Formats: sequence, structure tokens, C-alpha cells
Amino acid sequence: MLRRTTVAAAALLAAGALLLSACTGGTSPSPTSSGGSADPDASIAVRLVAEPGNLDIRETAGAALDQILIDNVYQGLVSRTPDQEIVDTLASSHDVSADGLTYTFTLREGVTFHNGEELTPADVVWSLQQVKDNASYRDSARLERVSSIAANGQDIVLTLSEPDSTLLWNLTGRAGLVFKEGDTTDRKTAANGTGPYALADWKQGDSITLKRNDAYWSDKAKAAEVVLDFIPDTQAALSGALAGELDVLTGFDANLKDQVEANGDFALVLGKSTDKGVLAMNSTKGPLADKRVRQAIRQAIDKESIVAALGAGQTQYGPIPELDPGYEDLESTAPFDPAAAKKLLAEAGAEDITLNLTIPAFYGSTVPQVPQILVSNLHDVGITLKVDNVEFPTWISDVYTNKDYELSFVLHTEARDFENWANPDYYFTYDNPKVQDLYAQSTRAADPDTSADLLKQAAKIVAEDQAADWLYNGASVVAVGTDITGFPSVNVNERLNLAELATSQS
Repeated sequence: MLRRTTVAAAALLAAGALLLSACTGGTSPSPTSSGGSADPDASIAVRLVAEPGNLDIRETAGAALDQILIDNVYQGLVSRTPDQEIVDTLASSHDVSADGLTYTFTLREGVTFHNGEELTPADVVWSLQQVKDNASYRDSARLERVSSIAANGQDIVLTLSEPDSTLLWNLTGRAGLVFKEGDTTDRKTAANGTGPYALADWKQGDSITLKRNDAYWSDKAKAAEVVLDFIPDTQAALSGALAGELDVLTGFDANLKDQVEANGDFALVLGKSTDKGVLAMNSTKGPLADKRVRQAIRQAIDKESIVAALGAGQTQYGPIPELDPGYEDLESTAPFDPAAAKKLLAEAGAEDITLNLTIPAFYGSTVPQVPQILVSNLHDVGITLKVDNVEFPTWISDVYTNKDYELSFVLHTEARDFENWANPDYYFTYDNPKVQDLYAQSTRAADPDTSADLLKQAAKIVAEDQAADWLYNGASVVAVGTDITGFPSVNVNERLNLAELATSQS
């Protein structure tokens, strides 16, 4: 590939994203025969779909931040692999007491932040305590059962008020990120972490550049820099790739496989993911307050046709995807049946109704098939669907924050995020005390199988309540240059560890 040149002319300005932030289904492309060893001076250009509004990962929603910053710039005591295994990171080891109430992490020595300051146990205690004490911080509630956080030499000891089977997992995400105590970095525009890459530059509306951290505590990143280009339009991204301006395309369209692979410079790679195309339904007012209407909508939608149109992924009929604990095929709760949908609408006195679908505008270029199929399917049963494409800040304000919507579509990428269905304040508007109780029981269960079974019970109730619809379980679709190695292929819309990313030098 050519070293990155400007792709701004081909790109659309990204509004931001709430890509509300396993084993592979394909193989990673191997280096071309003309390639040699990894080029330590390489600059690799990666297309991302959506740009964050700011870089404050503590207070700003959106999986775009997780994609860019977690693992690459910021780290925690533990992290997770794409296959969802929990691994020690800033901790060299960890231990959980038999009663599940004490977690002890041994902090690595010799770790420094990007500004050169040393990582200390006090930094870890401060970072976790800040998250726990500030409800405005993302995932603050995930530490609610932690009663104390203390340092004992190089050990960090977390004491719990009651067992929490989700704690280690939660610490692999935003709740567990470690910052430097007293750091004055403006986290909205800059970053100071311990990861293999440091934030070098952010050209808003265009790209973020990460440079290799040569003082990194473990194996150094294989590329000198990675340029993350924000190109929401898929055709513009394809053009940039074929022009030699991009090396990897994430969030790609599987239907363009032949085009991207035509000259032999790219290979399309498919991997499984926890991406969930969620059709949220505001059940607090209007026709959607009637369960029969919600069920009719679900039974009117042909999910097989959506998956076929996307060219990748699989159907999903409940809130938990196949890769997460508690998964069960829940097609029986709302099988595709337009005739049954019409009957339900008639029983509810909701024939010939009009509903509004509010979606972030960038979905118009990334998954245009989804709103088109929804409009067609609902029309077939007598529902007129008006699609309102709004800029992302407007979606955040109106839908996510103020819950001022009827229907909304968003691709939720986070793994193990069933907690949203147990949170009546979440924008889904779903409130069922039985589900909340089952979820709480699952988090207290010491045995993983017991925990998963409780989640399964809760998920079935959510689906039977017709709380929303789950249009598809997306695949990770990535076009990777044939001289590129080490790019993740699983769950790339949620996390994107770039440390192994490399290009061959000829």
C-alpha cells in the first residue's frame, strides 16, 4: 500500500457514533509473496466509520472511543481478548478469594505513562475510586458493589459488599481504566495513558493519528503510526482503498467483496461479533404502549431479508447475541408472520397508524438496507413508517437522553450489555422488576453456568414482553490489505487492539 495521503476529498464529515460501545468466521489475509519482514517505520491507514464528539472516555458515550482508545492508549489492570478471555494487563496477576469478596491485583513495576511519569498503586486506587464516586462517569454503577479500594505495596485490593460475577469483566472496560492521579491533560482533546500507542494528532472531521510508544512496558507496537481515517460513506472508503490511500477498511459492506478484492490488494475478512441491530420501541406512550402493537411490528419484519441484504451476519430474536452468556434462540417469541401482525394490529385498534423512526444520519450510507426494509415490511401490514435521519448530537439529545422518540435504530456493539434491559432509566424505556431481579441474581452468582441461566431466563422475559426488536446480529466485516498482518477480525466495532498491526517491507 502507498503511505497514506489525504482522503478528505472522498470522505464525508462524520457526525460521531453511538455504536453502543468469539471465534472468527474467516481467516486473516497473509502477506503477499513479495513482502518481507514487518516494516518498523510503517504508517498504516485504517478506515473507521464514525468519529467521537470528543475524547473524554470517562464521560462521553459511544463505542468509537472504546475502539480507538482502549487497549491502544488507555489500559486497565485487566483486559480481554477478542475471544472474550480476561487477561492480566497492568496487573501481572490477580487472585479472587473463595468467598468472592476480595480481589487482589499485583501491579506491574516499570510502567510509565506517555508523559513519562511512573504508574503507581496510588494511581490505580485513585482511578477506580473516581469512577465509583462519580455517577457521571461511564460505567460508574459497575463498581457499586466495591466497598473499598486500597493499595498494599504493589497489591491493589478491592473488597466487595457482596459477590459480583461481572466485576472482572467490568474492569476490562471503561470502569477499570487507569489514569495518572493529578494529571492535567484535557481528556476531551488529548490523552495520557500507558498503552502501546500514544495519541499524536486529532484532525477533527478527518482523522486521529496514533504513534508508537517506544517506552512501552511490554512488546512494542509493530507499526510506527496508525492513522484512523473517519469515512462514514462506504463508497468513499472503497475508492480510497483502491487508490492506495487506505490499508484496512472496518465497518465494510460484505456486498462489495468482489469490488474490493478485484485487483488482489485486499481480502474481505468476516468475523463474529456481539453487534446487535436494535429497533428500540418507546413503550411509554402512544400505540407502542400496547404490547400487541410491538409484537405486530416484530412479526412484520423479515429478518432473513435484512441479513441477506447486508451480506453477512445472522438473525437474532432476543437481547443476548450468540457470543454472550445467556444466549438462547428466541425466534418463537415473534416469528416472521405478516398475517399474524395484521391480526394483532386489528385487535389493538391500531390499523393504518403512522410511526416515526429516528436514526443517526450516518446509517443512511452504512446500512441503508435496514431502514428501507423496515419501511417496506411495515407498510405491508398497514403501518406507515417515516424515517427521520438526524445528526448524531441530535440523536443523543432527543433519543438517548430525553427519550423523545417512537422507534429508533442503532447498532449496539458492546458485549455483555444485558444490564441495559435491567435499567428502567436507559433509553429503551423498558421496566420489568422481574427482569431486574433476575439480572441482579445473575451478577451475584458465583457459578458461571448459574449466572448464564439466570440471564437466559431474563432475556426470554424481555423478548416475550416485546420490549424491542433485534433485527440482526452483525458480523465484523473488514477489508484488509494483503500486505497487512495482525489486524483483529472479531468484534472490531467494539474493541480494536492495534498492537500487532503490521505491514510487510519489500
